[in-house]
Amino acid sequence: MNRSLIALAFGTFALGIAEFLMMGILGNISSSLDISITQAGHLISAYALGVCCGAPALLLVRRFPLKRILLLLAAVIAAGNLMAAVSPDFWTLFAARFISGLPHGAYFGVGAIVARKLAKPGREVQAVSIMIAGMTVATLLGVPAGTWLTNTVSWRVAFLIASLAGLLTFIFIRHWVPQVASLPDTGFKGQFRFLKTLPPWLIFGGVLIGQSGIYCWYSYIDPLLTDVTGFPAGALSWLMVLAGLGMFVGNLAAGRMSDRLKPSLVAGIVQSSSIVILLLVFFFARIPWLAVVLTMLGTASLFGSGSPLQSSIVVYSRGGEMLGAACIQIAYNAGNAFAAWIGGVVIGAGYGYRYPALTGIPLVVIGSTLIFILYFRNERGKVGKERR
Repeated sequence: MNRSLIALAFGTFALGIAEFLMMGILGNISSSLDISITQAGHLISAYALGVCCGAPALLLVRRFPLKRILLLLAAVIAAGNLMAAVSPDFWTLFAARFISGLPHGAYFGVGAIVARKLAKPGREVQAVSIMIAGMTVATLLGVPAGTWLTNTVSWRVAFLIASLAGLLTFIFIRHWVPQVASLPDTGFKGQFRFLKTLPPWLIFGGVLIGQSGIYCWYSYIDPLLTDVTGFPAGALSWLMVLAGLGMFVGNLAAGRMSDRLKPSLVAGIVQSSSIVILLLVFFFARIPWLAVVLTMLGTASLFGSGSPLQSSIVVYSRGGEMLGAACIQIAYNAGNAFAAWIGGVVIGAGYGYRYPALTGIPLVVIGSTLIFILYFRNERGKVGKERR
């Protein structure tokens, strides 16, 4: 495997820990800083706010060499998580979480462009999937390890690990990633010209709406598996490892298939498959072995559309590649926030933990439809090289 891609994957590994670790350690932080769980939950929002602000900030460094931008982003990852690890109070930690989120979308955006440039012809999407694999490894190993360290030592150690991963990312990018050609500067207005075309909006809509449907279920996977399926709380650690395994396999398999078929076709098939999965979750969540299988299939579909669409947005945002590739991460984060809200409304209305899965199905139908429109309108019948 190209070690340059491994270097890029270390960055998404660090970002994966920084983003997903908070869900499992809110109670520890709440007790440590003497704040409520609700207030601690704002630390998740702080990260998402950083993601939304960091992506457009790429416009300020668009003339920089791509490798220099990656080094800058890796440094911010390391610094933001180090600041979180030593934060003495809530507001310092809130600021640290905001800083930690700033490089998220930007790193995915620039990393996807660099990965495609480093890939062998015909393996561009697979290269992007290897970069994204770092995040799936974070959910598979990094987040459970960070949660265990939080429970046995301190939540500060977990953020130190994320900071160390950022530092290693900086070192590996500096030594393993070659200089790649900078993108042509189309001027400030030129960065937004791609938004006048339909394909980017189909991708953003497919991500925002379609992923929201799957996250309606996944946002409440914890109480679903314990209160409905009947697993003990102590089993959640290994269940989340299996969920991370589903993400890992789904991401890499979809990346490989996308270079043989068409990215939008693979993304549409993978995302629409979750319609059946969510329906089965609703009816059969009480059967333990089937709930485990459906959890792995669900997370595979959750991440399976990621690398095809992250790679495709680079193709369809000519002149504003960095902005387009970063903004898709805003769509992901906005979708996650919307999904958690709508799932909470359904549960709050008294419908139980199975119903968010059912509620998500119409959203997946709409999101998948947008992706299939992209395929039939822009990719069907076209030779792969013509798109690259």
